[in-house]
Amino acid sequence: QVQLVESGGGLVQAGGSLRLACAASGMIFRRNDMGWFRQAPGKQRELVAVITSDFSTNYADSLKGRFTISRDNAKNTVSLQMNSLKPEDTAVYYCTSDYRGFRSWGQGTQVTVSS
Repeated sequence: QVQLVESGGGLVQAGGSLRLACAASGMIFRRNDMGWFRQAPGKQRELVAVITSDFSTNYADSLKGRFTISRDNAKNTVSLQMNSLKPEDTAVYYCTSDYRGFRSWGQGTQVTVSS
C-alpha cells in the first residue's frame, strides 16, 4: 500500500522560504515519477512541479525560478524548496506518486504566506 506523508508546511511571511518534504513507502520509489500539486481555497488543484524517475523536472510556468523539486532515492523522499513566497502561494500542498498511470496522493500540508 502506497503511503505518502508530507511535512514542512506552516506559516511564513511574504518573501520567506519553506521546504516541504514527502516520505514515501509501499512502493519501489525509484521507479515512480513524483510531484507536488497545490489547492488554494475556492480554486482547482494545480500542478506545482514534477520530477520523473530519471530526474527530469517540470514546473508550472508561474513558479519557475522560485520553486525547486528534488528527490533522494536512497531515502525515498521528494522535496520542494520554495523561495520568495507570495501570499498567492497559500494553499494545501500535496505530494503525488505516479507509476505507469497509477497515481497516489498524500494527505496534504498547509502553507500559509502572510503579507
